[in-house]
Amino acid sequence: MILDCAIIGGGPAGLNAALVLGRAKRKVILFDNDQPRNAVTQESHGFITRDGVSPREFRALAHQDISKYPSVKIKKSKIVEVKKESSSMFNLITHEGKSFLCRKIIVATGLKESLPNVNGIRDYYGKSIFSCPYCDGWELREQPLVLISENKHVSHMAKVIYQWSKDLVVCTNGNKIIPETEQQLLKRKGIRIKEERIIHLRGSDGKLEKVVFEDGTEMERTGGFVTTELGQFNDLASALGCKMSKNGGIIADDLGRTNVQDVYAAGDTSLSGPSQLIISAAQGVRAAMGVNFDLTMAEFK
Repeated sequence: MILDCAIIGGGPAGLNAALVLGRAKRKVILFDNDQPRNAVTQESHGFITRDGVSPREFRALAHQDISKYPSVKIKKSKIVEVKKESSSMFNLITHEGKSFLCRKIIVATGLKESLPNVNGIRDYYGKSIFSCPYCDGWELREQPLVLISENKHVSHMAKVIYQWSKDLVVCTNGNKIIPETEQQLLKRKGIRIKEERIIHLRGSDGKLEKVVFEDGTEMERTGGFVTTELGQFNDLASALGCKMSKNGGIIADDLGRTNVQDVYAAGDTSLSGPSQLIISAAQGVRAAMGVNFDLTMAEFK
């Protein structure tokens, strides 16, 4: 069977794309290798009617919605290669060696992230240390917070976090990355800056209690944020020839179309930056509309 569309990635973008295409009576398969970037997340926020939902519950509800549409199948498998069979056909090969033919592809594989180089930081990530204040700032409001960052976005992030807590310390982990003018601006707002290298974080059960520095000082904090380095989850898009933005996201138009004919992108893989559940899901809707529109127009040529 030749599929109308194969969706690579089972996050909110891919799931919503599958839903929309299913409702358009398109033959679709969604490939999900079950390795979501938000696996460490306890609750997702900012999605109306689903505020506080766990990623696992969200996926279960999405699968339930999609199951109403018989032309959509979800396969827990990893795509390892995509071949162009003809001018209008792709061959997707899974890690088990199975092949699937499709007319369109939506790349919704998301991103992978690298945390600051701090010993033990992953023990706290997703529990008391987070990357998005819009997602988790409310839960940390008015608490003594730390921002751990090793990149140039540190000053901007500090200003954003300030809305949720004025008791904020910025730690650059041994890096001198904040210009003097920005330092003065932050300090005037009462935001402290420590450039000493962090030896380790201290706490229990994922709840941060102290930040311990190389100079022997300790600082009590109950939570905080980090800036992360983001990159494509895999090289499928680049292997297909998709162009990337300077931030590493797949360049796509308003309907998800990339520079490669019949290849679309949706979600974080296209945004390449901090995102929210609802934004990624909306991106999936737009890409699905792009796929359906282009398939429909091809029938009238």
